[in-house]
Amino acid sequence: MAQTRHKIACDVLVVGGGINGAGIARDAAGRGMSVVLCDKDDLASHTSSASTKLIHGGLRYLEHYEFGLVRRALIEREVLLRAAPHIMRPLRFVMPHDKGQRAAWIIRTGMFLYDHLARRELLPGSSGADLRRHPAGKPLKPGFTRGFVYSDARVDDARLVVLNAIDAAAKGATILTHVRCESAQRQGDRWIAGLRTAANETIDVNARCLINATGPWAMHFLQTAVHQSVGKAMRLVKGSHIVVSKLFDHPYAYIFQHPDGRIVFAIPYEHDFTLIGTTDIEYHGDADKVAIEQDEIAYLCELLNRYFQKSITPADVVWSYSGVRPLVEDDSSDASEVTRDYRLDLDAAGAPILSVFGGKITTFRKLAEEAVDLIAPGLSNRKAGWTANACLPGGDLYGAQPDNRSVLEFDRYVHGLQQEYRWLPPKLVARYAHAYGTRIHRLLTGRESIAQMGQEIAPELFAAEAEYWIRQEWATCAADMLWRRSKLGLHLPKGTEQKLDAWISDNRTAFHPSFPYPAPQIQRL
Repeated sequence: MAQTRHKIACDVLVVGGGINGAGIARDAAGRGMSVVLCDKDDLASHTSSASTKLIHGGLRYLEHYEFGLVRRALIEREVLLRAAPHIMRPLRFVMPHDKGQRAAWIIRTGMFLYDHLARRELLPGSSGADLRRHPAGKPLKPGFTRGFVYSDARVDDARLVVLNAIDAAAKGATILTHVRCESAQRQGDRWIAGLRTAANETIDVNARCLINATGPWAMHFLQTAVHQSVGKAMRLVKGSHIVVSKLFDHPYAYIFQHPDGRIVFAIPYEHDFTLIGTTDIEYHGDADKVAIEQDEIAYLCELLNRYFQKSITPADVVWSYSGVRPLVEDDSSDASEVTRDYRLDLDAAGAPILSVFGGKITTFRKLAEEAVDLIAPGLSNRKAGWTANACLPGGDLYGAQPDNRSVLEFDRYVHGLQQEYRWLPPKLVARYAHAYGTRIHRLLTGRESIAQMGQEIAPELFAAEAEYWIRQEWATCAADMLWRRSKLGLHLPKGTEQKLDAWISDNRTAFHPSFPYPAPQIQRL
């Protein structure tokens, strides 16, 4: 039988479905460019779902005098909070202080800079704390009597990627998951790229511009698919995290500066857990097979035990994850000191190709804006950046424009939804609100009872939500649903993943004929 071939013409082909690729696709589509995004795996299946789940300025980067990076990140922190108040929330951090750290006046100076490098409207400033009286002092060992408190924010990192992809698709972009870009060749003022789906179908893409947003694979992609020689533009650094049953009941997070100079966070996570991380280890292995090592688990446990009265051991770890950060190469000898800034390399000798190196999740929107600013002139596109004043899907709680009210009154919004959908358990409505924001109405349209939610595949995981993930968010399997579209994998009983995969298999023909590999849309220039 002849192999199926598809052909697509577009302005921009984005290779890589992490936060940078999705952000660039969204920005470019919003400026009227025709966009195709492909990823060899699921959206956010690697680095972009393996972060510490923070939107933060990077307090520790001040130690390395990266004031420009910190300022940009602090500005973006509030821009993003307004854009997606459902998947981001303000969070107060406590830094216990002891003799092994820098003098208190030095830390106070750093906190002052952190408060004032960028305008703040949503987050309170820093202060000192008497840990003998502060709620965050109770779980700590008695020797920690003083500390500092400051503000940052938490984020559902994988959902942030998905929301960018949803918005890109709403503006005309074609999103292709489980589709690998095998080759890309310049032919005059065009790129001719060969893509292959997981179903072994081929897609020929004729693009005016190519974006290499493949993260840890950026140099490999240039060498093997584009056949360009590259210098050492990146350093790969592995960061690992562990999750344990919650170690404290208050709403504060902790930042610990260990005597070895490393920074580790302990963050309230998913109501019932504490997230601990991260490590920083130079990585030279296969980026597709990154995993936490036993000595990393032991290190994180040992560090936490230095601070908390309640000890933890590797046996207490209920989940762990690792990711490879593609950091811009610099002269740092310590992996934890490598810059978290980014670099955009544009090669315009013929059809343009833009490669993205480095970056952090907090500055993804600004990175995407700068990337599209770079490629737009070559595509005769003069439209200005627009994402600084636009909500992400579901973030328009009180109107189309981002505003402080959506952040400050999110709990009131949740309460209103619980009144509107009284036939659902209030806790479930709250989870939906945090995951989907105003898109909860898409999930629940036409449903007026629990019975209309369909089969309860697992406790409070109904067929309606699984179908939504498939139809609206490119999910194809249980792992997509339980660990990236949600974190239900932490809460549901063992065997749920197999049960959910069986449900998907039994119902696949109801979604679309080619599920889980939908045929690409054809776009004509």
